[in-house]
Amino acid sequence: STTTIVEVGGVGLRMAARILFRRQLCPVPGRRLLVAGSGTGYVANPPLPSRVKIVEVGPRDGLQNEKTVVPTEVKIKLINMLSEAGLPVIEATSFVSPKWVPQMADQIDVMKGIIKYQNVSYPVLTPNLKGFQVAVAAGAKEVSIFGAASEQFSQKNINCSIEESLQRFSDVMKAAKEANIPVRGYVSCVLGCPYEGVVAPSKVAEVAKKLYSMGCYEISLGDTIGVGTPGNMAKMLSAVIKEVPVNCLAVHCHDTYGQALANILVALQLGVSVVDSSVAGLGGCPYAKGASGNVATEDVVYMLNGLNIQTGVNLQKLMDAGAFICSSLNRRSGSKVAQALCRL
Repeated sequence: STTTIVEVGGVGLRMAARILFRRQLCPVPGRRLLVAGSGTGYVANPPLPSRVKIVEVGPRDGLQNEKTVVPTEVKIKLINMLSEAGLPVIEATSFVSPKWVPQMADQIDVMKGIIKYQNVSYPVLTPNLKGFQVAVAAGAKEVSIFGAASEQFSQKNINCSIEESLQRFSDVMKAAKEANIPVRGYVSCVLGCPYEGVVAPSKVAEVAKKLYSMGCYEISLGDTIGVGTPGNMAKMLSAVIKEVPVNCLAVHCHDTYGQALANILVALQLGVSVVDSSVAGLGGCPYAKGASGNVATEDVVYMLNGLNIQTGVNLQKLMDAGAFICSSLNRRSGSKVAQALCRL
């Protein structure tokens, strides 16, 4: 088993540490808390992964909400710069109807125009069988499907119920299996919904389990409107980990309330080793009012570097990519690291 040691001073702090751990972390099998002696503060964390895979979602999730259509050549250059920065996974585009997301109308040109680096995956979002077929014809080697833990959000986002969305995805899963194409699953609104409010961890676990059972090799759990805190992130993950292996989970955090990095750290402490993020903090969601950008990839890499966790990402080249896209969009970077280093 794994032992987490927390050194605190005073009975009150000991009790607070015990309560915090019981409420947030103890549901994870094999972990326990020891409060050792008295001291000045927190001195040890649960073991963290030695390496984290970053899934860069900027070119798709980051740009889909832009009001002005971003030129295809800008998207292509952004993806190429992100590849050069060493990101192992770059979500390139989305094969949805241009009627619903006009920003992604150039999906075929983007897929055919980017330089495909060795050891870099370029997954694309495919909402249905038609989208999957067009994506594969355009050269996609990996696809993603997306559901929600909230019924109302599912209706607003993909125009069907959760159950209907899962049935729709079964056609994509069957075709992907026949073509030997891996499928990643997204679950939106895992920590709150703009229409329903609080989302039960059990509902998130239920949807994640169904996607995993259908054959998704990885499930990304999205705090779509960024309302999550470390406390409910831990509760949600503890519920999901009971149904889906932790090494098949990822977290996708928006930073609306400034909680994203704290939530990611909790996920790492619970064994998650895949993090979605967006260069320069680009993003939002066209169907989630109040959702600000994704957590900035630069900020995630900076934090992971400080924890001695390997990512394979060159922070300088990543910031260059962020500076490029922000210049193209004529906006300031959403990355605190980029702002602090006066890149923009």
